[in-house]
Amino acid sequence: MRLLKQLGAVAVVAFAGQLGVALVEGNAVLTLLLGIATAVLALFAYRWVVRRTERRAPVEAEWGGAAGGVSRGVLIGAGLFAAVIVNIAFLGGYRVEGWGSVSGAVGLFGFMAAAAVTEEVIFRGVLFRIVEGWIGTWAALSLTALVFGLSHLFNENASLWGAIAVAVAGGGMLVSAYAATRTLWVPIGLHFGWNFAQAGVFGTQVSGNGESEGLLEGVTSGSTLLSGGAFGPEASLYTVVAGVLVTTVFMVLARRRGHVVSRRRRPTPAVAAR
Repeated sequence: MRLLKQLGAVAVVAFAGQLGVALVEGNAVLTLLLGIATAVLALFAYRWVVRRTERRAPVEAEWGGAAGGVSRGVLIGAGLFAAVIVNIAFLGGYRVEGWGSVSGAVGLFGFMAAAAVTEEVIFRGVLFRIVEGWIGTWAALSLTALVFGLSHLFNENASLWGAIAVAVAGGGMLVSAYAATRTLWVPIGLHFGWNFAQAGVFGTQVSGNGESEGLLEGVTSGSTLLSGGAFGPEASLYTVVAGVLVTTVFMVLARRRGHVVSRRRRPTPAVAAR
């Protein structure tokens, strides 16, 4: 019941925000404002429901560490995607055909902020954290990363390979970022930085979600294993390799910090990010 109550509280905010963004589609400023409002309300909902259902302070979402954690995550996520897209472009799988749209990038900023926060709260803050207490860190990482990847099968240009790539690279990387820091802020920043770099800067598709109108008008072509095809660069082998490498680094940090828990041992909710 604790799992369901927490998922329900955040899902209501996420659904309302998604509906609001759909209603103002095409208005960059309103999309930005609604996206940011959805992100903030999702965090408040999470903090409230954790206090109600677990009778504790939600230290993994303490406001004090937000700015530093999110900033570090954004730098990692944006830098990592930039490295991936440069490698794809080097072999001819990506090219820039011109400038995109500033207003489009502004709207995407709000949309991606809402998506990053709500998905991290649901998948890492609720699902991984609670499941980890039942089956341990490694099993929970594998299970929740798989669920995260499969959830992308509902997207417009979804593919099984794309969902698997998201599970291996994205799911593993974001879970390991939470495990290493025991806060939601680094995973939120990493998720946002990665997604906004894809759509808002380089103008590529994100997890098969149609065309993106970012600062650049980017076009992918060639081998699906190289460029990601219609699913976008997240289905590229470069992304999978990069995600696995970053996951490994985070999990080494998690182990050194004593954050990897065994099966049926309840984990400490959070430890200050280092």
